[in-house]
This record gives sequence, C-alpha cells and structure tokens, in this order.
Amino acid sequence: MPRPQPKRPPPLGFTMTSLDGKDVDLAQYQGKVVLIVNVASECGLTPQYEQLQALHKKFSASGLAILGFPCNQFGKQEPGTESEIAAFCSKNYGVSFDMFSKVEVNGDQSCPLYRYLTDLDVKPQGKGDIKWNFEKFLVDRHGNVIARYAPKTPPDDPSIVTTIETELKKK
Repeated sequence: MPRPQPKRPPPLGFTMTSLDGKDVDLAQYQGKVVLIVNVASECGLTPQYEQLQALHKKFSASGLAILGFPCNQFGKQEPGTESEIAAFCSKNYGVSFDMFSKVEVNGDQSCPLYRYLTDLDVKPQGKGDIKWNFEKFLVDRHGNVIARYAPKTPPDDPSIVTTIETELKKK
C-alpha cells in the first residue's frame, strides 16, 4: 500500500534567498495579496519591470507584495550576478519591490516554489511549465494561488489589476 505523501506547503510556506543573500521566509507575506513573477534583464518583456513597479507603488500600502525571481532559463536573458541584477533593476526601473536570487523555474533543477506553482491548475494559464520570462502567479490573502498569467500579459492588464483590486478589498 503506498504511503500518503506529505501535504505540500502553500506558496508562502517556502524559504527563498533574497538578492542580497538573506533567507526570506515567504510566510512573512501571509495576509497580503502576492504577485510572483519570474523576471529577466535582457528580455523583450523586461520593460514589464516598469509596470510591476507602478503596481507596487500604487498598491503596496493596501497590501500588495510583488516578488521577483530572476531566471536565466529562457534564452540566457538573465546572465548577471545578484548584485548586477539589483543594480540593473534599480538604475533602469527604480525597482523597490522584493527581489530574490536567481532560480530555475522548469526541469529537474527547478526550485521547490516553482515546482509547487507549476503543478497547480490555475486559470487562465492552467498547469505546466513556465513558458517564458515574466509569467505571473497571483496569491490571495489566505495563501491560495488564484490566477496565473502568461508572460505577454502585461502587469497593468485590466484583468490583473481588477483581480488585484478585488482581492485587496477582501480581508
């Protein structure tokens, strides 16, 4: 008889490493609406940093947290070191939302957070591998992943903004 598998933690049950090398327990974001995004500095979608920063400025005081996870798996578009990534994001986009160390999001070396996220069948994208840089997952205040958006869906797309606003109104 197969042994029951331990329950996998919700997305906020993981500990990740920040760009400056510190362990960050994602449980600190519990009670917030969280947008998780795999990012890259040399991608055609890199200008989405500007829209992510605008969302951060507009909604962080209301409880939105944006978590950026650099990834070099797609066209090697994030080749820099953590300090180079931090400098690029600050200089070019004024990024002040939380950024983390580089991760892999697909395959055998993918980090546990992304293994968890890609295993969920969440609309509108569904489950499966990350397609490219800037794929987005939205987590509600209770730690439930409620939406997954394609890389080319900009962060300021009305469908994303409306969902964020709706979730921020909930307690």
